[in-house]
Amino acid sequence: MVTKVLGLRARKSASSSVEKWASREFSVHENEVDEPPRTQPIRRQIEGYLTYLEHEARAARRTVEHYGRDLAGLAAHLEDNPSPRRDDGQGAAAIDVLALRGWLGAQARRCGTTTIARRISAVRGLFRWLRKRGEVARDPAAELASPKVRRLLPHVLSVESATSLVEAPVPLPKKTPKARAESEATARRDRALLELLYGSGLRVGEVSGLDLDAVDLDSGVARVMGKGSKERMVPLGPPCIAAMRAWLAVRPRFVGEGERAVGGGGSGTKSVFVGRRGTRLGVRRIESLVHAYGAFAGRSDLHPHALRHTCATHLLEGGADLRSIQELLGHASLTTTQRYTHVSMEHVTKQYDQAHPLAKSPAK
Repeated sequence: MVTKVLGLRARKSASSSVEKWASREFSVHENEVDEPPRTQPIRRQIEGYLTYLEHEARAARRTVEHYGRDLAGLAAHLEDNPSPRRDDGQGAAAIDVLALRGWLGAQARRCGTTTIARRISAVRGLFRWLRKRGEVARDPAAELASPKVRRLLPHVLSVESATSLVEAPVPLPKKTPKARAESEATARRDRALLELLYGSGLRVGEVSGLDLDAVDLDSGVARVMGKGSKERMVPLGPPCIAAMRAWLAVRPRFVGEGERAVGGGGSGTKSVFVGRRGTRLGVRRIESLVHAYGAFAGRSDLHPHALRHTCATHLLEGGADLRSIQELLGHASLTTTQRYTHVSMEHVTKQYDQAHPLAKSPAK
């Protein structure tokens, strides 16, 4: 993944800079070999940091991808904007806060505050890692001020809309028995998928990565792999268990078709949710399914994460405490869970305005 992230086509100016570095660092003289420098050029340092994030810190895949693109952008900016004050052959050790501010200033013209904040986080992480390794003596990223990010309240569905959504998958009328059986299996799969997203508040990546051996329908629990490769147990409600049993009863139809199509041993055979070729349903495919069924709930732009927000908000309105919701959702910080109190309060205020007689009476 790291090689793929950093495998960007460098511009001509970048290529010339790399060639200069290479000629300076790896020149071989007669009867003499230059000692390798203490620091590495910035791109190799970035690659090392991303490898650390992926394999040691066990950061989420998307975090590694986003940080990789952000830091590759920093490297490209430095290559395209050489400075007489900076020896790029020293890698990150030559970067000062002015260079970082110049990069962020160029980004601010076309990026929002959320993206800028993430890029600052990426470069801070890089320099912290380099300092621990002794490759830099100072940390210019620590002098950067993060922009204030406006946190919007999450969008949630009403109980009625959420119910309509999870009940939306139904078999479509087909002419042949085989087509009718496939339509029935697809409807059962999608119903179970939506029940998990809304009923248990799973992330879309957690649903996609769910395997058969991680689900215990008799006990009503599932073991999911969350952010940072952290495992947690989540409860499955009775409607979800019923939907899962209905889907798993017909799942062999898709797995069997897939094995015949790929010659046996399909890669999705251990996955709970598979497509018609027997392979695991990916994140993008699940997002498109939720988007399509969202129209039944009056939200054609519905995203799977909105069902996670809806689950948390409905639990809070039903009397669940924040700590329990935090554990269910797998939030590292209670602060993340607390934003649902604002959503719940908005709902209470709206219900009050609609139902209380004093709220309806004109002000005097």
